[in-house]
Amino acid sequence: MTDPDAPAGSGRNETREEQLDRNWMELIQELRVLQTGVQILAGFLLTLPFQQRFETLDDFQVTLYLVNVALAALTTAFILLPVSVHRRLFRKRLKATLVASADNITKIALGGVAALSVGTAALVFDVTAGRTVGLIAGGVLLAVLAILLAYVPVHLHRRAKKEGG
Repeated sequence: MTDPDAPAGSGRNETREEQLDRNWMELIQELRVLQTGVQILAGFLLTLPFQQRFETLDDFQVTLYLVNVALAALTTAFILLPVSVHRRLFRKRLKATLVASADNITKIALGGVAALSVGTAALVFDVTAGRTVGLIAGGVLLAVLAILLAYVPVHLHRRAKKEGG
């Protein structure tokens, strides 16, 4: 049975429940990718205080480091949140709510990963090459990530709509 709400010509022959199950599994796969990236960055950040050079950081660098640690923890929480929501909504026939909320949560987690990447790069460049280079590196990475994570998907969506997709 096909989903009566599916767009015409979607190419899928699935029920609404099958579509929600597929969407849920795709979101979980995306969260796994995000989780790995955050774990790598968080692991890197956790080793820094145990390095001799850490004691030479100035106030700005220590603050940036602590902001990055907080971002890593919060982003991890957002990556785990869909699993927690799933546990609470499991077998309550709320898959549409689960998928919609997990989609929004994943977008927030993507923003957290982007912010964490920018902050970590800025810190590393600041410590190794100086404040100006650190700020430039952070700014450039922020611009690149804004283009990749925000502009490109919007552009592709507009182009697909224009082409009738």
